[in-house]
Amino acid sequence: MDLTRLYADAQAQGSLPPVERWHPPFCGDIDMRIASDGTWFYNGTPIERTAMVQLFARILRKEEDAYFLVTPVEKVGITVEDVPFIAVEMTASDGALTFRTSVGDVVTAGADHPLRFENDEDGFRPYIEVRHGLEARMSRGLAQDIAALGMVVDGWFGVRSSGVFYAIARVDKVFSKDEQT
Repeated sequence: MDLTRLYADAQAQGSLPPVERWHPPFCGDIDMRIASDGTWFYNGTPIERTAMVQLFARILRKEEDAYFLVTPVEKVGITVEDVPFIAVEMTASDGALTFRTSVGDVVTAGADHPLRFENDEDGFRPYIEVRHGLEARMSRGLAQDIAALGMVVDGWFGVRSSGVFYAIARVDKVFSKDEQT
């Protein structure tokens, strides 16, 4: 893979490579893993060069529940423990929530980049779709910031961005009876 060239071309054009249009043959799996904390590993060693991680992130594609690095001539499988990206910064402005990921993507939650929430006994985990089914999980701090922006609509606690309400949980699951009144 001539990844450096692909990355340079994408940077020069100010856009991502069209990985969703590339359909090269599958060449097997490689020992690359994205840990649940967003750290990328190759052969068991963390990739410490940010530019390399950003390069790989640009050619990442999800197909059903599998992840691949794709170029026009080859496709290799990698392991992703949760989702490939971590959202590390959020701004709330003019009724919209905008997020920056650890690999430099900037997206605004709305119809094209929906939020979703997973709930369990430890609370909720927010995610945002970054591109073509690839998601970013919010850092713990951003999850707390989202909760602080929460509102109640029709019995649901959630947040609104770009005119879309995203339900986090039923009010009776979030607040005690006393807090609901």
